[in-house]
Amino acid sequence: MAATQTITDWRKEWFEIEDATYLNTSAHAAMPRVTLRAVQNSIEANTFPHHRDDAIFFEAPIRIRASLSKMIGARPEEIALTSGAGAGLAAVANLLRWKPGDEVITAKGEFPMQYATWGPMEEREGLKLKIVAPRDRFIMADDLIAAMTPRTRVVSVSHVRFDDGSLLDAARVAAACHAQGALLVLDVSQSCGAVPMDVHDLGADFLVCAGYKWLLSPYGTGFFWVKSEHQDTGRPGPFSWTSQATDSFFELSFVDPKPSHSAKRWDGVEAATYFNFNLAAMDASVDFVLRVGPALVREHNRQLLDFLFERLPKDCVPASPLDSTQRGPCGSFIARTPEKTVELYQKLQKENVIVSLREGRIRVSPHLFNSERDINRLVSVVSA
Repeated sequence: MAATQTITDWRKEWFEIEDATYLNTSAHAAMPRVTLRAVQNSIEANTFPHHRDDAIFFEAPIRIRASLSKMIGARPEEIALTSGAGAGLAAVANLLRWKPGDEVITAKGEFPMQYATWGPMEEREGLKLKIVAPRDRFIMADDLIAAMTPRTRVVSVSHVRFDDGSLLDAARVAAACHAQGALLVLDVSQSCGAVPMDVHDLGADFLVCAGYKWLLSPYGTGFFWVKSEHQDTGRPGPFSWTSQATDSFFELSFVDPKPSHSAKRWDGVEAATYFNFNLAAMDASVDFVLRVGPALVREHNRQLLDFLFERLPKDCVPASPLDSTQRGPCGSFIARTPEKTVELYQKLQKENVIVSLREGRIRVSPHLFNSERDINRLVSVVSA
């Protein structure tokens, strides 16, 4: 592989996983060494809080917003720090001003967060949730655009699918939405950190993202990006008392708090502080991902997944786009029957080759600590 030396250099940034072949970043990241050191520092700060001054209260959130803004081509004030993608999607559902009959479009087989968020809104706000099935193997921009009607208010979908790894042409969907005054909400949990992106190119109005996948952060972290023009148009709602228009603990109002006009108003409740273990970890992880560069991760994974698809035994077939430009950082395959696919998955688990079974597909999601040797081990278990 052309990037072998670079990849070898990055592998030492993780603790070695000696008891398994871990190919499951799409499910949960193996955090790098620098992240675990940051957590240890945060534990020390909480053990001896008098060793830290209140002036550093917002230190980690400031750095995270700065790192994320560089990663996605946004501004720090457009980014809220949340407990995950679901918190961002709930914020969109609650901040928009709905009219009975408004339509929300999502796709069949989407991550269940979409249905858990928008389903209850049908009864609460009188909107209609429309679930679009793909006309071919994978959901495409044309499928979503064809399903739009004059009543469509929001299209809410994944940038990269969690089941088959297919990559959506978000810019085309965004253009169709904006042509009729609709909004695009994009879940970038399976792409941000492993696929280069710029919010201006994507064209979305909102991004939601979980941190525990390609951002290499813990469960319970994430971010919510809000296009600047939408920040003052939403309905008022509850906010964290720390989500005020200041990054100084000493300037917080304890008597009459007002939410920030920036996206900070949607920060997780009492979460955005240096003393939060999860945020201390996210601070280190996002900085690490930014230094590595999502482009390197995507190219590394492209090569490994192509290597996998070329070597699958004859009774297995890829269940992701073979064209890597239409695929994110993960890929899936299936056996000749659903039962055989489950059997192969169980066999892989028994042999400590850690992958995921998603929607009847075996999903493989490597990272920079993986190599062709890991793919060969997977193939040997599947072929045996």
